[in-house]
Amino acid sequence: MTTVGRLWRQYVPARVSELLAVLSLTSTCMLFLHTSHLQSQLATYTNHLDASAPDATYPNGDPGALMSADSNRGGGSRRKSGLCNHYDLEQFRHIDPLSVNNTIHHHRMTLMFNRVPKVGSQSTMELLRALSYKNGFTFHKDRPQKVENIKLTEREQKRLVQLVDVFRPPSVYVKHVCYINFTTFNLTQPLYINMVRDPVERVISWYYYVRAPWYFVERKQAFPELPLPSPAWLRKDYETCVRTGDRECQYREGDERPDFAQLTEFFCGQDKRCTGFNTDYALQKAKENVERNYAVVGVLEDLNTTLTVLEHYVPKFFKGAKHLYWNEVQKFSKVNRNIYKPQVAQEVKEIVRKNFTREMEFYEFCRRRLYMQYAALKLPHQQEDCVR
Repeated sequence: MTTVGRLWRQYVPARVSELLAVLSLTSTCMLFLHTSHLQSQLATYTNHLDASAPDATYPNGDPGALMSADSNRGGGSRRKSGLCNHYDLEQFRHIDPLSVNNTIHHHRMTLMFNRVPKVGSQSTMELLRALSYKNGFTFHKDRPQKVENIKLTEREQKRLVQLVDVFRPPSVYVKHVCYINFTTFNLTQPLYINMVRDPVERVISWYYYVRAPWYFVERKQAFPELPLPSPAWLRKDYETCVRTGDRECQYREGDERPDFAQLTEFFCGQDKRCTGFNTDYALQKAKENVERNYAVVGVLEDLNTTLTVLEHYVPKFFKGAKHLYWNEVQKFSKVNRNIYKPQVAQEVKEIVRKNFTREMEFYEFCRRRLYMQYAALKLPHQQEDCVR
């Protein structure tokens, strides 16, 4: 042993040496993680630039416009024609933005996000949480439930509206629940927002979401008394489920479903008549509620336009939303991403789609309304901005 080593052992306690070793190891790990993160970011930006070549500039100064290279291929002709995902924005130019802005009718700034499952609602919720620090509002969300009841008894509804009414504005409350009319309980109606997605893609996403290993492991950890699903149920794939006529994958008009397959139910409300799958009542009431009570209903397939509309129609809560989302896109886009979801044949999707006629009509209604709100803003370079 060298002289320096002997002096070190003599005057420095062993625990200090161990502490220094731990600190060195920790620093090395932190440097490795930071380097990996930087490499990941560099690769992401490089891919985006490659995908957008030869024009690598940001449309409208927005890096988010490069996030969907396939939307931009052939985009020159689409921009010249004034189309936005097959919608002609020119037909909406005459609309006054105030006529499609429900926010102006709400003086109490309480936002209700009665989120539909599998429409990007988890990412939107996390975005709202991040924005609450920047825009100065309070964020509240419902606790995990053993059984997610979106339909409430009258007593449960009253308890919920009283809870939301207590929050000091500006505030946000997030919960999986069907629309509730607060005025029936003599309380001020909050401002509603929500998201939609292609109904067939949504039910497929839900089918594999509840079969993902991490989903039922997390549920088991939160609620140990819940039974584990059977191996046969876990192995069942969606295509086989549809082709064999399995009850889980048969979508019959008027049925009451336990799997949240009905998009319109969340917007129709708590009325018993809203529960039947693909019914005309649920469709018409859902449309009525969206027109009267929802500030914005976003579309997952066109997130860029959705964020733009949210920023302009609900600025108190969504100011800076697009910039924040696209600058931290890796964090938000990975929320609840299911790596266990396989591809489903288009033929199978079309079989299912035949039973989603009114659900598809409602989805297209929400898309049209979103583009109407977007076009009414008359923003410069709207076609360049109108990408996913």
